[in-house]
Amino acid sequence: MTADQPGRVVVVTGGSRGLGREMCRSFAADGHRVVVASRKAEACEKLAAELRSEFGPTTGAEAVGVACHVGRWQDCDALIDRVLAEYGRIDVLINNAGMSPLYPSLGEISEELFDKVFGVNLKGPFRLAVRAGEAMQAGDGGQIVNVSSIAAVVPAVGELPYAAAKSALNTITLGLARAFGPTVRVNAVMPGMFRTDISLAWDEEMLEHGSADAALKRIGEPHEIVGAIRYLTGEGSSFTTGSILKVDGGMAWSPA
Repeated sequence: MTADQPGRVVVVTGGSRGLGREMCRSFAADGHRVVVASRKAEACEKLAAELRSEFGPTTGAEAVGVACHVGRWQDCDALIDRVLAEYGRIDVLINNAGMSPLYPSLGEISEELFDKVFGVNLKGPFRLAVRAGEAMQAGDGGQIVNVSSIAAVVPAVGELPYAAAKSALNTITLGLARAFGPTVRVNAVMPGMFRTDISLAWDEEMLEHGSADAALKRIGEPHEIVGAIRYLTGEGSSFTTGSILKVDGGMAWSPA
């Protein structure tokens, strides 16, 4: 089965809402078998049911919801094991789950918060990519996309653990591309500010600042991440691996 061909098995972590939800909808609309994974089983199953109802009759799409806390190694293994047991393969993995909790000051960052941020943004994606990559290598190959952040190259004081984890995720992307080539391609996208449910917590000053800093003078809409994801998992990027693509409206000037 080649990239872009309907029926591929696509796993999206953090898939029940925000950018992940848009990714799941796009793959389902094209007739793929979508595994919606996030912490809350109910939210995953709800979206999976919506995808089956909306796209199943017209595209033949399938969807299943699976609870997975990506910060826990055993949850990552359980997710991969279930997908392989149910479908026999994984064609696409989108490591989209992430978190960046607020903290009062750098000195007040607890060890628990630090470890949790690294667990969800780095440890989990690493384990999932390794497990999925090995399965892809043993089969017909595949594509892995890690969702990083422009914080990796433009770290702000209020998100330093997150920025460090995403920077390390970029490094892992490059290493895994070499480890799993030539049959498995591993790339990353670095989103900027997007209007998702997370943005509801941002005050007006933060939104205005983000818009002013971007070359396009606005923040992104969730569906605008989809083109980059579909490019990196499709035939159009067949000679692209180990790449990190900014999708930020021109907000970050530092090179990726």
